[in-house]
Amino acid sequence: MVNINRFFPLFALLGAGTAYLMPAWFSGLKTSIVPLLVVIMLSMGLTLDLQDFTNAFKQKRAVITGLILQFTLMPLSALVISLLLGLNRELTIGMVLVGSVAGGTASNVICYLAKGDVALSITMTALSTLVGVVLTPLIIQLLIGEMVAIPLVDMLVSLVKIVLIPVTVGVVLNHFFKPQVAKLAPALPIISIVAIVLAISIIVALNAGQFAQVGPVILLAVFLHNGLGLALGYTCCRLLGFSHTVCKTISIEVGLQNSGLATALCIKFFSPVSAVPSAIFSIWHNLSGAMLAGYWASRVRQATDDPLPRSDIA
Repeated sequence: MVNINRFFPLFALLGAGTAYLMPAWFSGLKTSIVPLLVVIMLSMGLTLDLQDFTNAFKQKRAVITGLILQFTLMPLSALVISLLLGLNRELTIGMVLVGSVAGGTASNVICYLAKGDVALSITMTALSTLVGVVLTPLIIQLLIGEMVAIPLVDMLVSLVKIVLIPVTVGVVLNHFFKPQVAKLAPALPIISIVAIVLAISIIVALNAGQFAQVGPVILLAVFLHNGLGLALGYTCCRLLGFSHTVCKTISIEVGLQNSGLATALCIKFFSPVSAVPSAIFSIWHNLSGAMLAGYWASRVRQATDDPLPRSDIA
């Protein structure tokens, strides 16, 4: 599983490059984006159990801190960066939307590679996904509601269908049919990677003509957005007294967004152009996450990694 995910950034880059050069191969698959996302969410649900959700009560302070940072730093920084760089309305919508969704599904693997707290990562990913069902449309309404007419109810219903239902189905299946699901476990990373790479490729193909026009400024915006999420996520947690391991974990959870979900929402409710930031984010956050994980893994400091305060584990 780990070896396969190590090549995920390369697969994403190859898929995006192929789609950019040969957009006709993928552009006809536009309607496949949402079904692919459902497959990814179902695969994620199959790796979780009810016990993963109860872990939130074991490190509740860390979980709450991570969720607050997730749904404040990322959407607000996205809006500020968009305004500073003078992005147009559609691109600003895309930036804010990718900053308003839950943590990315690849964060658990990146956390493992970075030698972070994998149990905490899984708990945060699961909870941010559930909390995002309500918070994502509300944040969009709050930050860009004056710029566009936000279909709040429709977006909420869409998130329930795309995220809540498949994840819940996966958890239930894993709970009641654990031996059977365990046999499928080796295939789940492969299925998820194929689905994510294909979704990225479709979005790149749909926007191949737009990349040449908005590429440099959007690349800068995405780099800054992802970098701020990773840096501020770590720094804020360190200032709050969390251990290096927990800081790494929350940094990854904050900085790696569910760009696939953001892409699906952009395509469904707005325009293909608004999906450009999330399409680039899909590629870049996996590359930056993999590089950061390699750096942190090479500098493990067991002796100086201070333990969590008692309030974090009580």
